[in-house]
Amino acid sequence: MRFLQKNKTTKTILVISDIHLGAGVLVDGKRNYLEDFHFDKELVDFLDYYSTGEYQHKEVELIINGDLFDLLAVPFVNYFDDEFWSEDAALAKFEMIIKAHPEVIEAMDNFISHKSNKLVYIIGNHDAEFVFESLRKRFYSLFSTKNADRVNIVLNNTGEYIPTEGVVLKHGHEYELAHHFHPEKSIAQDEEGNNYFLPPWGSYYVTRVINKFKEERDHVNAVRPIRKFLINGIIYDTFFTLRFIFATCFYFIMVRSIYLFKQEQSLKKMLKHCAHELELFKDYETLTMDFFKERPEVQCLIVGHTHDPSFRPFSDGRVFINTGTWTRMYNLDFGKNGFREQLSFAQIDVLDKEKNIYDINLNNWKGRSNLPFEEFS
Repeated sequence: MRFLQKNKTTKTILVISDIHLGAGVLVDGKRNYLEDFHFDKELVDFLDYYSTGEYQHKEVELIINGDLFDLLAVPFVNYFDDEFWSEDAALAKFEMIIKAHPEVIEAMDNFISHKSNKLVYIIGNHDAEFVFESLRKRFYSLFSTKNADRVNIVLNNTGEYIPTEGVVLKHGHEYELAHHFHPEKSIAQDEEGNNYFLPPWGSYYVTRVINKFKEERDHVNAVRPIRKFLINGIIYDTFFTLRFIFATCFYFIMVRSIYLFKQEQSLKKMLKHCAHELELFKDYETLTMDFFKERPEVQCLIVGHTHDPSFRPFSDGRVFINTGTWTRMYNLDFGKNGFREQLSFAQIDVLDKEKNIYDINLNNWKGRSNLPFEEFS
């Protein structure tokens, strides 16, 4: 039925998230274990497919729902400690990413060169340093001047973007205190007028703990669920896993607990706050049910962030989608692919704008062919 409906489509909305463009596989001739994106050709092919052929004269809106650039995984700049979060350091990191993935940048420009196409970029927690206006200006400068008005960066405190009535997008880090940041209040300035980003403690954890252990095991942040990763790690990679657990606990106690105790002046309040902050990778489907109760006008909620693609229809016809990631992931749950390269994306085919009728699916990009994608299962 979806193929019969395709010709009636008035607009196609594509949603991808968690691309995590980094500094490249090689940096100064050395292997970069922090680079998580290895699908440049596939992404270029994807962008080309949806701007040519049958889509050449159709309206296509591409939404990148957070973490397009991984500014937390670029330590190869001449800045240390708190200077790592300076505006100058953020620009230096961004320039390295641009240099490492020129084909992707060019493909995005080619995509919006079609008058009917549009690119929307929602800021996530790994590219939160886009709170700096200089980074946003640099991003806009990557596109031809004649195409610039077809590019839009979404940066607001709610993180929400509504591409069509009844559909709400947000990256998903907003649900976790460890990764939440305010687009305006997270900028500080020193006496000399230099700007600095005040990152959430989750960003500190990524740069100070996760990145260090990725140099030994580059899969350390790519295994789900985390609980099974730790259990299997203790059995099969005991010393590394115990060191990782100890470093995580030590970091949380020293960086968060002591700071919160000084701030709250109450052990009970401190423990309650810590428990709330440790609710990483929440059950987004449960959150969605609460979200739908509060927002009865919303028919579909689309998030990313956890790297776990899912499509969940509810009995009332509403839909929850997690668009997953375009990085390599390992899943230890039965019934799921152990090692997967699922380049997943949501596709919304608007059939009638006035009546707000659309067909929505979660797909896996398979490459240019007679059937370039398959529905997610």
